[in-house]
Amino acid sequence: MPAHRETPQRPDRAAPHGAQRHGRPRAARRRAAGLRHARQTMIRIDDRHHTRREVEDLAARCAERARPGVRYAACFSGTIDWLAAFFAMRAAGAAVLPLHPGTPRPAAERLAREAGCRYLLFNGYEPEEVLPESEAVTDDPGRLIQLSSGTTGAPKPVARTWAAIGREIATYVTHFRDPEGMTPVIACPVTHSYGLICGLLVGLERGAEPVVLNTGNPKYILKALREVERPLLYASPAVLHALARLLPDGERLHAAMTSGTLLPDPWFARIRTRTRHLFQQYGCSEAGCIAVNPDMGAAAAMGYPLPHHRVRAGGGSEAPDEIVVDGAEGEVRTRDLGYLRPDGMLMFVSRLDDTINVSGLNVYPKDVEDVVMALPEVTDAVAFRRADPFAGERVALVFTASRTVSPLTVRAWCREHLAAHQQPADVVQADSLPRMANGKISRSRVAELFGAGGEGAR
Repeated sequence: MPAHRETPQRPDRAAPHGAQRHGRPRAARRRAAGLRHARQTMIRIDDRHHTRREVEDLAARCAERARPGVRYAACFSGTIDWLAAFFAMRAAGAAVLPLHPGTPRPAAERLAREAGCRYLLFNGYEPEEVLPESEAVTDDPGRLIQLSSGTTGAPKPVARTWAAIGREIATYVTHFRDPEGMTPVIACPVTHSYGLICGLLVGLERGAEPVVLNTGNPKYILKALREVERPLLYASPAVLHALARLLPDGERLHAAMTSGTLLPDPWFARIRTRTRHLFQQYGCSEAGCIAVNPDMGAAAAMGYPLPHHRVRAGGGSEAPDEIVVDGAEGEVRTRDLGYLRPDGMLMFVSRLDDTINVSGLNVYPKDVEDVVMALPEVTDAVAFRRADPFAGERVALVFTASRTVSPLTVRAWCREHLAAHQQPADVVQADSLPRMANGKISRSRVAELFGAGGEGAR
């Protein structure tokens, strides 16, 4: 096994959280459920500004029904209603599982039960029982429960304590100071930790007025950015790429954060030239934000690890190894392959689950995807594994393009730019690629749809 490099462990302060109890006067409940870190700020959601008092009043209504130690799932079509429920649950010391606002009720009930939730809040603050007390998780210390991305398999619930999230926010604000004075514009779900914690809660901690956008429409996002002074956009790589293509000549984004999936090199080059300040953060559901890059110079440069974590990885580009995080919550094995540069920058190579082994030689999907996306007509690409009776595994490729492109053209291009074991044995053009709400490609879904020339192929 290659030698590991480690980042030093440094102490960090813990952020306290409040406790909610029944029987308090309404004003006290408002204070307990209120935006502790946003004393004089507001939240803008699309074109509407919400005052601190308005959010606290909504949170107080929910807090009347919140019980410490109980697990709740929450699914709201209205963003302000979800955020009020979130603040109430956090203040009460309850545990909450946020569900995407587009989740149908039967699916919300199923996800709540699978996560051990006793109650479901579905577009209302009245809890509805979905599991009897004997089957639900009881005496939970109070947590934010997130569903893992499900990039390579079924999503699973991951719980993090409010204290751990408080440490993450405090360290993020202290050690990533470049966004001070910027306004976070969050064009990604605030039911996911990227938008909720690093976008919204960090913005409130900095004293900003976060802007939450409930659409992925690039034209609307661009309009909103133009209305904000010094905006910092939190969005998926796909949205950033769409904006970079849409921007008129001479105009640039003030600042943008990317996360969730590695930018293809052609996308990175375009976004970098159209953005003054380009940041990247790396993390996982179990550990939260692990590293932040304050000035992206390469797509694979994830960032410098935050000091409340100790990060282990490979010793160099020729000897990558699994990225492992040690923190207050214990050891987290990310299933990502990477290494630490001598200056401490964490570099990403591939998902371990995505690496394709062709006759004993590793193929990293991004290497194939970047080459294919350098073709002018190609707009997106994903490489994945197919079983092979002779090589064990082989590379399969699905791509989208602005016009019909012959597989022979793609194969010829790959022969010029890739080694023999990296060559895609199957090449399929599709109308679109399946992406999840956070912008990540679902490789398991790609393999299901296109693995045998399935329904998505042309």
